[in-house]
Formats: sequence, C-alpha cells, structure tokens
Amino acid sequence: MYVDAARRNASAGHYFRRAFRWRQMDVEYSLWQAASMCVNPKAVYRHTTYRKQTKNQWARDDPTFVVMSCVFVTVAAIGYCAMYGGGGASATARIAARCAVGDYLGLGCVLATVSWYLANTYLRTKHMGGHSHAVEQRVEWMYAFDVHCNAFAPTYVVLYVLQLLLSPLLRRSGYLASACSCVMYAIALAYHNYCVFVGYNALPFLERTEFFLYPAALVLVLAPFAALVAFNPTRFVLWLYFGPGALID
Repeated sequence: MYVDAARRNASAGHYFRRAFRWRQMDVEYSLWQAASMCVNPKAVYRHTTYRKQTKNQWARDDPTFVVMSCVFVTVAAIGYCAMYGGGGASATARIAARCAVGDYLGLGCVLATVSWYLANTYLRTKHMGGHSHAVEQRVEWMYAFDVHCNAFAPTYVVLYVLQLLLSPLLRRSGYLASACSCVMYAIALAYHNYCVFVGYNALPFLERTEFFLYPAALVLVLAPFAALVAFNPTRFVLWLYFGPGALID
C-alpha cells in the first residue's frame, strides 16, 4: 500500500512538473484528442486502454491537454470581455482567471472528485471474472479528472466559442432567443454527460455506468420547460459575469 502511495505521489509530481515544460508537451496529440471528443469520444478511450497496457495506468501522464484547455478558456474569456466587459485590463484578467482557474480547474476538480467517489463506492463490479485472487482495481482520481477534461472539449466548442459568436442574437429578450439558447445548452450539457459516460464505461471493472447518463436525461427533460418560461441561459451567464449592462440590446 505504501509503495502504491509513493508511486502515485511521484507520478503526480512528475505530472505537475511537466506542466511547466513546454518543449515536452505533445500539442498535436492533444489537439487530436480534443477533436475526437467532439465527433468520436470512444476513439480517445481506445487509446486509454492502450496506455493501461503499456504504462499500467489509466490516467494521462502528460498535462498538455489540461494546459491547452486553460489557454483556450482564457482566450475565450478575453473574447467575451472584449464584447461585454468594458472594465479594463484588470477586470479582463480577473474574469479570465475566474474562468480558467475557478470554472474549469476548480469546478472540474469538484466534479471529478464526486464522480471518482461514486464510481469507486457504488459502480465497481463485485466479482473479478471468477478469479478469487485477481487484483482489486479502483478508479484513479487523475483518470476521473481526465474524463472531465475530455468531456469539456465539446462543451467548450458550443458554450464558449459558438455561444460567443451567436451571443448578439441569443442575448435578446423574447421566446425565440430563449428557446435557441436552451437548445444550445441542452445539447452541450447532454453531450458532456455522454462523454463522461463513455469515459467510465471504458473501465472494465465498473458496472452500471449508465448512471452517468442520468443528468443528461434530466437536462433534456428540463430544457423544454425552461424554454416555455422564457428562461435564457445565455442572458443569465452574461449577467452573472458582466452584470445587467451586457443584456442591453
């Protein structure tokens, strides 16, 4: 047990050190992973299986994907600030840090921890394929964080990039803008949960992983009701970050 803990600590230290070594980052592979998550997430987790076979760990040992995602989130936040901020460089830096560190990394750690706990506590298979001496397997926390980061890629495309481009239309008052915004958020969040499901479903020692699809079903049920009451998620998010001034047509 102590050997495993020491190995995990060494691996985590190596991971964080590599985050500051730009020359060691595999940007091309990370971009391929991000693109694949948008169109074929199962392809990404086939490579995860290969990593387990070659490196004996499910989680990535390369922080490039996380660093690259933080950079993309920061760029998108600057774009939103340019359109709706109006608070100068300090306000832009504050909002960009809030998006990258708070929303992406902070909330991601919370979601990963919750998923990691639920998977290890309730979803691990109770049998080991008939082998009484098989080694018990558990979900690595870093793998749970990888699942979150992977699932964030298509969410970023829809709710950061596409929403920014369409925000002049989506932020308008009225039922049509509200309905379009609700549809966009429903698609993004439902697909996010599907990507999370694919990530945990790739682990052979987990069962009942369809549990991770339940939030997607809830989103799809609630979205029509949100549209009926003219709730506009885009207007709400802009108000949350930039105040009422961002909602003026």
